[in-house]
Amino acid sequence: MGNVSDNDVCRVRGERNGELRLQIDGISTFYGEAQALKDVSLEVHSKEVVAILGSNGAGKSTLVKTLTGLVSPSRGRIVLDGESIEKQVAHEIIRKGSACVPESRELFGSLTVRENLELGAYSLPNAVRKRVQAERLEMVFSLFAVLKNRLKQKAETLSGGEQQMLAMGRALMANPKLLASDEPSLGLAPMLVAEMMSTLRRICDEWAVSLLLVEQNARAALKIADYVYVLERGEIVLEGACDEVIASPTIQAAYLGG
Repeated sequence: MGNVSDNDVCRVRGERNGELRLQIDGISTFYGEAQALKDVSLEVHSKEVVAILGSNGAGKSTLVKTLTGLVSPSRGRIVLDGESIEKQVAHEIIRKGSACVPESRELFGSLTVRENLELGAYSLPNAVRKRVQAERLEMVFSLFAVLKNRLKQKAETLSGGEQQMLAMGRALMANPKLLASDEPSLGLAPMLVAEMMSTLRRICDEWAVSLLLVEQNARAALKIADYVYVLERGEIVLEGACDEVIASPTIQAAYLGG
């Protein structure tokens, strides 16, 4: 995957509909003295799939970790539905309505599918958990029917594709308004990648969950995204509406093999 050179940096701001769900404003994140994110700003609106593209080492996973409270930014703001969350820890951010599917899935392999799903709702207040848990389970089964037949099976015995479904289902059990998915296509066969992307689009359209899709597989991500940011060396170097970004010769050459 190539790079977008400094001379090719552009910002094509298309019309974006829906309420502002997430605003990241000037975030910088460090690991020790090494800077992983440099003044990153982006937005996600309601009922919108926003793709974050970039090669390995671009800072995509650091962005997700910063958003979800696993890494603290040194400066900048993260605003979810009008509330600053950049100083909050992971379980507090989940309660505010932001959930994550990590790149490594991080399932509890010795626990059953049902137990993993139920743990997804663990951070919710008791009253909310009792109210939404049954509905959330039905949502997960409508998206990933295979999981309903695997409820007593240990997570570690599932196939790679089924584990990705379970990780996605567990995140949805937290009743999120915003879902960040880090490299959901990783390790999946091409047919399963297409199915996963279609499911992510359904989650956004049918369940009104805004989606931040972090992907190295640009071709797959661009098939479902509404808006796109390109991240390189910790910086946003290009942004725009999906159809405009796809038409860019720079993107064609650097990310789509054009």
